[in-house]
Amino acid sequence: MKQRFETLALHGGYSPEATTLARGVPLHRTTSYTFKDAAHAAGMFALEEPGYFYTRVSNPTQAVLEERVSLLEGCGRPDGTRTLALALASGTSAVFYAIINLARQGDEIVAASNLYGGTYSMFDAILPRFGVSVRMAGAGDVDAMAALVNDSTRAVYIEAIGNPGLDVADIAAYADMAHAKGLPLIVDATFATPYLLRPLEHGADIVIHSLTKWIGGHGTAIGGIVVDGDSFDWRNARFALYNEPDGSYHGKRYAHDFGDAPPYITRMRVVPLRNLGAAIAPDNAWMFLQ
Repeated sequence: MKQRFETLALHGGYSPEATTLARGVPLHRTTSYTFKDAAHAAGMFALEEPGYFYTRVSNPTQAVLEERVSLLEGCGRPDGTRTLALALASGTSAVFYAIINLARQGDEIVAASNLYGGTYSMFDAILPRFGVSVRMAGAGDVDAMAALVNDSTRAVYIEAIGNPGLDVADIAAYADMAHAKGLPLIVDATFATPYLLRPLEHGADIVIHSLTKWIGGHGTAIGGIVVDGDSFDWRNARFALYNEPDGSYHGKRYAHDFGDAPPYITRMRVVPLRNLGAAIAPDNAWMFLQ
């Protein structure tokens, strides 16, 4: 049954669990999970079996939040069989992971300059220390941004509504430019929320929210989320992180070796999140679901 936006906002991503039939989403305040046997554990850690093995990587309460936001953005599956979002400890960590999940030392990002102050500082002063350069163009100047793209560019980054200037981006124009250059478009849509705007419907490939702001709204929790529209072809050789074997994760190639799993969000979960650890607390995930 197709559910309207308001119903998804209240109940999306959750079916009452068989043991209790509880209507409300349970708060799973646990770090660890049990395994049936060693083979089951091995399959879980290799992402060959669905489920949970450590809350730094995933948690049942967090999973409901991820699926709900995916549904609100128009790309989720009601049965939760294909996770297209990753909730994180803050909006800032969501922005950081969104970039380092596709760019490595020597790579570049092009961005509009009308950015939230923390994001601007990250792009202007911090990412360059890790060898990732960010070239910026004036707000709304798509042609100027296109001129900044070169062989080292790995993504186009904009805010749907600039913070604090409140200027509105022409997402479709940026998407057309990015795709013509063979690049994904990343949109921070914090100020709009999917109630007012779904960037994926205008050509964006990746959407970021600081859950702390309007999606949370009640000022009691900090968190962020990245939504993968699964629309970009990561098999392009330009994206070495998706086409070369990853020695940190069983030699896997994220654009080739995970079947139906979306490459971008899968890599974000098992590389930046698993190893750097900006995990959302289950309590905060539960608060956002309220």
